[in-house]
Amino acid sequence: MATETNMEEEKRIDKAAYVLKAVAHPLRIKIIQMLNDNKELNVSTIYKNLNAEQSLISHHLINMRDKGILDIRRSGKNIYYFLVDSAVSEVISCIYKSKVLN
Repeated sequence: MATETNMEEEKRIDKAAYVLKAVAHPLRIKIIQMLNDNKELNVSTIYKNLNAEQSLISHHLINMRDKGILDIRRSGKNIYYFLVDSAVSEVISCIYKSKVLN
């Protein structure tokens, strides 16, 4: 029988896997890096900088927003995306530093 502490740890592990899956795409990693460097950006700026279709970038942004990684700020007709927590970009940075990539 699982203890309450074990169940809480399982929930944390499941959430970690959920977040890692949500960012496990090259475009999503690039978007996260851009937002980490610029604090917030609109869709047009993101897709132009990544040289990708606006619909594709919008799909990734919406997916990461739905999963709680990004949020938005509206200003008139513009929607600006930003990271909810910079720790996500820190995780990506740790992966870059790991021996797995070297």
